[in-house]
This record gives sequence, C-alpha cells and structure tokens, in this order.
Amino acid sequence: MEHFIVSARKYRPQVFDDVVGQKAITNTLENAIKNNHLAQALLFTGPRGVGKTTCARILAKRINQANAETIDPNEDFAFNIFELDAASNNSVDDIRNLTDQVRIPPQTGKYKVYIIDEVHMLSQAAFNAFLKTLEEPPAHAIFILATTEKHKIIPTILSRCQIFDFKRIGVVDIKEYLHKITKEEKIKADDDALHIIAQKADGALRDALSIFDRVVSFSNDNITRQAVAENLNVLDYDSYFKITDLILENNIPQVLIAFNEILAQGFEGHHFIAGLASHYRDLLVAKDSITIPLLEVGESTKKQYDEQSKKCEISFLLKGIDLANDCDLKYKSSKNQRLLVELTLMQLASITFPNTDEKKKHKNYIIPAIHFISTSVAKKNKVAPVLTKKPTAVVEKTKIKVAQKTPTEKPTLSTRTTRRSSALSLKSIHKKKETIKKTDDELEDNSNKPRDEFSEAEFLEFWKQYIEGLEKKGVRNLVAILKADIPKVKKNSIQLDMPSAMMKTELLKVKPKLVRYFREKLNNYGIDLVININEDNQKKFAYTPQEKYNKLLEKNQALALLKSKFKLDL
Repeated sequence: MEHFIVSARKYRPQVFDDVVGQKAITNTLENAIKNNHLAQALLFTGPRGVGKTTCARILAKRINQANAETIDPNEDFAFNIFELDAASNNSVDDIRNLTDQVRIPPQTGKYKVYIIDEVHMLSQAAFNAFLKTLEEPPAHAIFILATTEKHKIIPTILSRCQIFDFKRIGVVDIKEYLHKITKEEKIKADDDALHIIAQKADGALRDALSIFDRVVSFSNDNITRQAVAENLNVLDYDSYFKITDLILENNIPQVLIAFNEILAQGFEGHHFIAGLASHYRDLLVAKDSITIPLLEVGESTKKQYDEQSKKCEISFLLKGIDLANDCDLKYKSSKNQRLLVELTLMQLASITFPNTDEKKKHKNYIIPAIHFISTSVAKKNKVAPVLTKKPTAVVEKTKIKVAQKTPTEKPTLSTRTTRRSSALSLKSIHKKKETIKKTDDELEDNSNKPRDEFSEAEFLEFWKQYIEGLEKKGVRNLVAILKADIPKVKKNSIQLDMPSAMMKTELLKVKPKLVRYFREKLNNYGIDLVININEDNQKKFAYTPQEKYNKLLEKNQALALLKSKFKLDL
C-alpha cells in the first residue's frame, strides 16, 4: 500500500504566491527582500493554521535565493535553515547552544536563518539569555519567531522584533483553495459541501485540509452537502428552511415534531437555537440585494435564502432573532432546556398568527390551542351567538314609561339612567358587525355625537358605581388611586388632583377606558379627564423623618430633651 501524505503536508505552499489569505504580509516580505530592507528579527503571530511557519520557511529559502549568483530551483538551502521547537527546548542551556551556533557563518549562501516555533513557551531565564543575541546578532544571522500567544512574550523581546500579525483566513479563500485541490485530486465536490468545510475550519487552513481528508475518506471521492453535514455533525441548511416554513404557516404541532427529529439525530437544543438565530440573520441579509454578498453560503443556497426571505416580513425576522437570542442566553441556566426551546418555537410560530390581538404586539404570547384541533372539528363546534329577548323587553317597557310622563315633568336621575341604558340596548341589538377594531388606547372621533348636560351629583353617582365595580373585580391598586381625590366637574371637564406623579402616570394608562365609560353613561361625548398633581396634597402622603419629628415635637416638647439626653438620631 502506497504511503498516504495528508493534504496539509502535500499542499503546503512553497512560494509566497501560493500562501492563502495573507497577501499583505507576503507582499511586504517579498518587497523587503528585493529592496534589502529586511529586519534581523521577525515575529510572526496569529491563530493556528494560518501560515506562520510556512511563511517562515519560504522566507528563509527566499533570502538566500535572492543573494545567490545563480538560482537553482531545486536548491532549498536546508543547511542554512535551523528550526527550534521552543515547547521542548525552552531552557537557558538550549538558548546558550543556539547563541554559540549563531557565531559560525554559513557554508553556502549568505544568511543563516533560525526559526523558533512556539517562542512563547521559553522560560523567563531563557528569554533574558536570548535578549542580547536578538538585539545585536551577527550580520549573517536572521531570527524568525512564531507564536500563537503574543501576549505571553515579554515586552523586551517584542521591542526588538518586527511584528507581523497573521489574520484568520476567509471562508471564500479556503473554499477556493479546496476547489483547487479537488481538481488536482480529481474529486467531485459540491460547492455547498466545501463551503461547510470552510466554515467549520474557523479561519484555519490546516484544519480545513484535515476535515477535507476525513470527508473524502467518508464519501469515497464524491463530496456532497449531506455527507459533509452528517460527518461533521452539523445541521444542514434544509433543516432550518423546513422549520421556518412551518413557523410561517403557524403549524405548531409540526414544528415540535421537526424539532424532536433534530434531537433524535443527536443534535443539542443549544446548537439548534443558535443556528436558527443565524438563519434568521441570513434571511434578513437576503432581503436586500446590497447585503446579499454578506451571505457566506454557496450559490444554490443563496437562491434558497432569496426565495424564503420574500415570504418573511422584516418585523417577523427581527422578532425571531430577538426570541432566538433570548433563548440562547437562558439555555445554560434553564432546568428544562428542551421545554425552553419548544416554548421559543411556539412563540415564533405565533408571531404571524392572523388573529393575534394588536395589544399583544410587543409581548411574547403563544397562540391558542386551536392549532391542535383540525379545521373540520373547529367549524363543527362553532356556535353562532344568540341574542336574548331581555333587551327588547326592557326597551318596550321603557317606551311605555316615557310615554306616560307629562311634558312638564322633569325626568329624575333614575329615569334618565333607564332612558340612556335603553337607548344603548337598542343600539347593541341593531348594531352591525364592526369592520374596524380599535384598541383601548384610541379614542373615537366624537364631533358629531350628543353632548347632554349633566350635574356633578349625577357624575359622582356613576363615579361611585365605577369604583364599586373595580372593587368587585379585585383591582385594588386602581381603586386606591381613584379614592385619593373627589373629582370636580367644570362643564365637560372632570378635574382630579393626584398627590404624586406616580399615581398620575398609572391613572393616565386607564384614562381612555375611564373617559369612554362616563361618556356612554352620561350620553355626553365631550367629557374629558384632566389630571393634575397637587403639591399640598402630596405632603399629606409623604412625610420625611424630620417632618414627622417636628410634628411630634409640636405635641410634646419633652421629645427634644429625650433626643439630646440619649444622643438619638432620626
């Protein structure tokens, strides 16, 4: 059997042009060699698998090639390149041996290059022993230090080096490099499959090549998106597209079944909900042609995102991201994590439910259990509302009473109340189904509606009835606020003096409902409620400790003696 060489070694770049995703650094090093402007100590820093050691080896080879009279393409100047692993050679003695070797000039070529990998692993004493040599090395010596943790290197070493920060390699760059390898290896691969590998590598080309080798062995030279998703244990895009379609249909039962299937495949709920938030983010990006390049997916998947984004409103996507992100934050601290994700999915499926009350727009409500009942059963059990004959009887009786009164007789309060209630009953019977529903915070246009005169006694009677109704319902906080002052009637204006701004704020919340009640009862649609804050009244409700002491002192002067005798404080 032929010896297998992993792709990370087989396709390691041999020249600067082959280095992936580090164009700025390779151009700088190439120009420095051409212009003879290269520092004697270089520090390559960055995450793993981004090309630090590779660039160091290419640089070490190029330095001597640039100064050679005749360039031999097969000459790698291996005798002039010394690699030291600082992870295992981190003592003072190892650095002393290195400084002794530095003094000897090269046998071939002009420079000796020392590559010290994982330099942050050197001990404090080794760093100090290396300082002088690093600052003033011989003219033929160049040091290249490589590390993934620059913060662990002492500042005195950093100040003596020219620092190059290697960045994470982009998903697109890794994908293009994998396409190049598949052509050379004659492997058939889907564009989306290579894209998933590039995403999973998280900016490290070496990791991407390791994953690529594993997937090739699994899929037998035919890399598909499904094979990659199965091998790498990642959720396929199709799962999120399916879940989102079900959510848009408000189909809660199927959404829960789809989530259960995902859990059955071995995926964690945390992984799923984080992916769902990213999916909604991608849908939001796909809504505008300007932001489509921000989608880090294959071309075929971009088309899917474009199609599904047309079905989604921006408000739905923003609410979905908010709910998914909230679930992500609460997941680790939750005792029942599966239930948390299921509740989030039900809330997501409720966002676009057509019968959701407008008042609940900004709250995370779940739509009723009607989703779990078939449409036929729901229609069968639907019962039309039946009007009782009681209102009609009340109307007829009221008509007779009104007819019996003489024109000169002034109607009493009870008579007027009965007349108005009967008029409202007539309206409720003959009123057609409303076409527009108004929220509690809206007041209707009442310019053409009646404005009957009323006395303060009549108003206070209804005011008392309203408070009694609230007491029966158990709304104690509002009852306490309404009892804080006796309203004063000035024409159509109802004046209320509240002792604090907080009570005024709470009363303003229920003002539309309160005004509507009295307008209907008194048949006057010009009534308005004016709420003021009375500072004098406020003092009755809030005493400071000093005020309490002064009040008690007025009644008993001996308190002052008690306070001074025992050195008491308020």
